[in-house]
Amino acid sequence: MPPLLAVPNFSEGRDQPTIESLKAAVAPARLLDAHSDGDHNRTVLTLTAAPGELAAAVVRAAAVSIARIDLNAHAGAHPRVGALDVAPIVYLTPEDRGAACAEALLLADQLGRELKLPVFLYGLLTDNTRTRAQIRQGGPAGLAARLADGELRPDFGPLKPHPTAGAVLVGARPVLIAFNVELAPPATLADAQRIAATIREGGTQGLSGVRAIAVQLTNPHRPQVSINVEDYQLTPLRTVIEAIEQHTAVARAELVGLPPRAALGGLPGHLEVANRRFLEEALAAPTHLTTN
Repeated sequence: MPPLLAVPNFSEGRDQPTIESLKAAVAPARLLDAHSDGDHNRTVLTLTAAPGELAAAVVRAAAVSIARIDLNAHAGAHPRVGALDVAPIVYLTPEDRGAACAEALLLADQLGRELKLPVFLYGLLTDNTRTRAQIRQGGPAGLAARLADGELRPDFGPLKPHPTAGAVLVGARPVLIAFNVELAPPATLADAQRIAATIREGGTQGLSGVRAIAVQLTNPHRPQVSINVEDYQLTPLRTVIEAIEQHTAVARAELVGLPPRAALGGLPGHLEVANRRFLEEALAAPTHLTTN
C-alpha cells in the first residue's frame, strides 16, 4: 500500500531554533522534506508514517508551534490564520482517498480535543464546499470576528481562536504542486499581482485548479507569483509557465515540497527550477532529508 503523507504548513520561516524544533517534533515519523521561506515566513514539512502515527506526529509539531509561534507578532507574505496554518493528509492513489480522509479526521479531532485549537475542515472533507481561501478571508482578525458573530463554526475544538496560535485548517487531498515563479526585471509587484489575478482559476486567463498570489521577495529583490496547482495532470506546470510568459519573462522557479517526477515533464529547458527533488526519490531513500 502506498504511504500517506502529511504536509503541515507552519507560520514561521525565519527563526531557525523554532524550525528545528518543529522538524524534531515529528519523530519517529519520517521527515522527507522541509522548506522554509523568510519572505512568506512559512515552513512546510513533508512527512510519512503509518496511519494513526501520522496524525500523532503532526499533533506533536502543532504543540511546538503553539509554544513558539505568536500570530500576534507574525509578519509574512503568505495568508494564514494559524501557527499551524494548514495540515493536509495526502494520498498518492485514488484507492487511498478513504484512508486519507480517516487520518485527517483523526488529526482534526486530536488538534481540537488535545491542543484546544479550533479546526476547520476544507476540500474533500466538506464535499469541496469550503476552501482554504474562504476560511482565511480577513486573516486572523477576520476569522475571529466571523466566529464571534456566528458566521463560522469550527468542526472541532473551541468556538474561538487560540489567543496566540489562532486556528488550523485540516483537509485530505491528492498531491498538490506548490510552485513559486520569480519574474525577471523590469517586472514589478504590480505586474505579479496582475498576472496572479489573471491566471488563477476564475481569472480572465483562468487555469483550472490554479491558486496564485503575488509576493515581493527581498533577496533577490524580485516579484514572485506563488502558485498552487491542485491537479498537475489537468493543468501541467508547463502550461502555467507558458501562461505567465505571455505577460513577462520568467527569471527562475522553485518547488516547495516534493512533486512526483511526472509533474515536471515538459517544462522548458531554459527554466531554472530550485529545490528540484522528487517524491519518488525521497520515499525510496533509506533516510534522507532536504532542507531549503
